[in-house]
Amino acid sequence: MPCSKQPMAWFTSGAPLRRLIALVLLCAGALPFVNSASARTKDVVGLTYGSSATVNAAYLWRGIYAGGPCLQVDANVGYGGLYANMWWSLGATDMSLKHFLPELDLSLGFKRWGLNVFLLYIHNFDCRFFDFGNHVEHGNRLELIGSYTVSPKIPLRVLWGTRVGAADGYFVERVTDEGLPVTEVVRAWSSYLEVSYNWQMRDGWSLYGAIGMTPWRSCYTGFQKGAVLNNIELRLCKDWSIHERCGLMLMGQMVVNPSTELNVINLNIACGVYLK
Repeated sequence: MPCSKQPMAWFTSGAPLRRLIALVLLCAGALPFVNSASARTKDVVGLTYGSSATVNAAYLWRGIYAGGPCLQVDANVGYGGLYANMWWSLGATDMSLKHFLPELDLSLGFKRWGLNVFLLYIHNFDCRFFDFGNHVEHGNRLELIGSYTVSPKIPLRVLWGTRVGAADGYFVERVTDEGLPVTEVVRAWSSYLEVSYNWQMRDGWSLYGAIGMTPWRSCYTGFQKGAVLNNIELRLCKDWSIHERCGLMLMGQMVVNPSTELNVINLNIACGVYLK
C-alpha cells in the first residue's frame, strides 16, 4: 500500500492478451491456498484465525490509484487480543497490463475494547526485505497505526497512521547565516487521518463510508501540499450465503481524491468466494 507505484520488469513482454492470461493463471494458482474470501474469522479455544481472497478491477488505497487488476489475499492469526496478519497483492500497475508489481504487507498488533494498535511493514519487490534506504524510488515502508471503533452497534471508527520507517522526506532550500545556499532533507513523517462508518443492512448488504486527510506535507500529495482532504470513499457490498461454511461476495467501490487538480474519481469492482 504505497503512496505510488514503481513498475517492475516482471511480465513486461508479450501481447496484452498473454499478460492477462499470465495474471489469471497466477491468481488461479494462488486460490487453492486460501481458506476464505470475505474476511471470515473462526474461534478455536481463544485462538482466532481467518483469511480472505478477492479479485479486484483496481487497487485503490487512501485516495490513491495504486494499480490495476489484481488478486489480493489476506491471512491472520490471533490469541487474546494479540494478532499477526499477512496481506499480499499481485497485479498490474495499471490497466495496460504492461507491468506487474507484487506487494507483501506484514502487521503485528493488539486489539481490545475497540482499540486496535499495530505496526505495518509494507514490502514492494523492487528492493531487499527490511531495507529502508532511498536507493529505490518506492521501497519498503514501516507504519505505526492506531484506530478506535465505538462499538459493534455503533461502528464509527477513527484511524491515524504515521510512517516511522521509509525514504519519507523532501528537499528544502535555505540560506545559511553566512549567506550560502544549502539544500536540506526534511523528514515528513507522512501521516493519514480517517473517519469511517460501516452500515450493516439486511439480506447481506453493507455500506461503508470514509473520509480521510493528510494533516501536513506528506507523500500522499507528492510532498507538494500541506493539510488536505485526500480521500472520500464509498463501498457497497453484498454477501450471498450458499452454505453455513461458504458463500459469494461482490463489492463496488468509489474513491474521490479532492487533493488533485481534477478531483479524480476512481472505481473498483471486486468479487470473491469465502469458506469458513
